[in-house]
Amino acid sequence: MFSNIWNHPKTSAAGLLIAIVTIASVFSQQGITLGNAGSGSVVTLISGVAAALLGLLARDPGEPGSQPGSTAKLGVWALIALLFSGSMLTGCTQAQKVSVAQEIVNWTPAFVSAVDTLGGVVEMLDPASALIVSPVTTALNAFAPQFELAAKSYLVNPNQTTLKVLQALIVQIQQNTNMALLSAAKITNPNSQKTALTNINMVATIVNTLLGLVQSVSSKAQIAEMASGVTVTLAMVRPLMDEPALESAGVRVTADLRLPERVTAQRYFAAEAANGF
Repeated sequence: MFSNIWNHPKTSAAGLLIAIVTIASVFSQQGITLGNAGSGSVVTLISGVAAALLGLLARDPGEPGSQPGSTAKLGVWALIALLFSGSMLTGCTQAQKVSVAQEIVNWTPAFVSAVDTLGGVVEMLDPASALIVSPVTTALNAFAPQFELAAKSYLVNPNQTTLKVLQALIVQIQQNTNMALLSAAKITNPNSQKTALTNINMVATIVNTLLGLVQSVSSKAQIAEMASGVTVTLAMVRPLMDEPALESAGVRVTADLRLPERVTAQRYFAAEAANGF
C-alpha cells in the first residue's frame, strides 16, 4: 500500500497505515506519542527513556552497536509500532514529513484512476442500480483531483496549513467511500451489486491507505478532530470490504518499506476503531 517510508528508523515516521500493533493502540489511548514515549508501557518510565529512544530513531541501524538482537533495535521497532498507532510524534523532523508526503503523492495517481474507473462502471449499470450509487460516486469524482492537488502542495510545503487541507479532504473522501459501499449493498440486481462493490472496494483500499498516511503526520488531537466528521465507521462497512485486497496492500507496504513486521488488515481496523473511524 505504500512506497519507501518504513525502510529504516530515520524514515519510519511515514509508516503508519495498517501496521498497528495492539500495544500501540493502548499507548495512543493513553496520550503517549513518539515525542514523549518509548518502548515501555508504564507511563512513569516515559520521561526517563524518551531521550534515549529518540536518539535511536536518529541512528542508522547499520551503525556499530545496532546489532539485530540488541536492545537498541528493539527500541526502534517499538518506536515504529507507536507510529503505526495513528499518533504522530511531537518532534517529527522535516525529512520525515517529506517522506510521508511523498508516499501520499505516490498513491494519488492510483486513487484518481480508481475513481475514474468507478465512474465509468456506474454509468454502465442498469438505471435503477446507477441511481442508487451515482450521488456518492459523483462526490468522489469531485474530491479526487482536489486531493491530488492538496497532496502535491503538502509535499512541496509540509506544514500545518497544507496538512489541514489533506485532513479535511481525506475524511470527506473516506466517508463518501463508506457511504458508497452501503449504497451498493442496497442494489437488488446481483450482477450490478457485485460490479459496484468490486469497483468501490478498489477505491476503498487506496482511500484507507491514504487515511492512515495522513493520520501518521497528524497529532492525536488532530486525529480526534478528523474523527468528529465520521458518521459511517469502518465497522459498519467492514462486511462489505475486500479484506484480501487490504492484506495484499499490507504485503506491498511491508516489502516497499522494509518493515520488521508484516502489516495486516486486522491491525488497521483495530487502530481505526480506536481512532474513531
